[in-house]
Amino acid sequence: MTVFDNMAFGLKLAKTAAETIRQKVLRVAAMLQIEPLLDRLPRQLSGGQRQRVAIGRAITRDPSVFLFDEPLSNLDAALRVQTRLEIARLHKTMPDITMVYVTHDQVEAMTMADRICVLRDGVIEQVGTPMELYETPANLFVATFIGSPKMNLVAPGEDEHDGVVTLGVRPEHLTLSDDAPRWHGTVVHTEDLGADHMAYVDIGTGDPLTIRRPGKSQLHLGQRVGVATLPEHIYRFDQAGRRIAR
Repeated sequence: MTVFDNMAFGLKLAKTAAETIRQKVLRVAAMLQIEPLLDRLPRQLSGGQRQRVAIGRAITRDPSVFLFDEPLSNLDAALRVQTRLEIARLHKTMPDITMVYVTHDQVEAMTMADRICVLRDGVIEQVGTPMELYETPANLFVATFIGSPKMNLVAPGEDEHDGVVTLGVRPEHLTLSDDAPRWHGTVVHTEDLGADHMAYVDIGTGDPLTIRRPGKSQLHLGQRVGVATLPEHIYRFDQAGRRIAR
């Protein structure tokens, strides 16, 4: 079947009027930017185009539940963002419709979900709103999976007790400061991203710390710096990886 017939298939089975089918298919095709593809056959489409046709076929039927299994995985970066926005907008226009959305992309989960269920090896690690998982992760797995760049993990200092074996600090909560720094290290890499930049500082205990800072980097490789953070921004985890609430 052509792309048009694929997207219209469910509506035809439901005995929907031809003009209504045409209007729905054209509206969804415009949303997904596949209007020029409507006369093509599957073998004439790329993987990403086929993915969009599959999404469009689901949307045209106006179902009561959407089941999305990594629907954006074959799309390029720009189209992934646009389609993500369209799916989120679609959800807001149909507040009574449930969407179950499976993804390995935590940015998709954070930006689209009302509630997130984090699974590992078939086990539910935590369920909550995006900000609940970001601000109060139940364990190390959730803490490092949610958030981009991921949370920094370091060994605790001698002042830590109560079974603390790992400390976690998010990149945006670290600052470079010589005023009572918690760690000292060497700048090993920087990445300018436009509005902000990433600084990577080796403190001699495993992976370098990732620090998100505003503006353009003025650091140079090999520079010695102090790294500070506020006590309330430090997460503590026990031997089993569970977060220790403070």
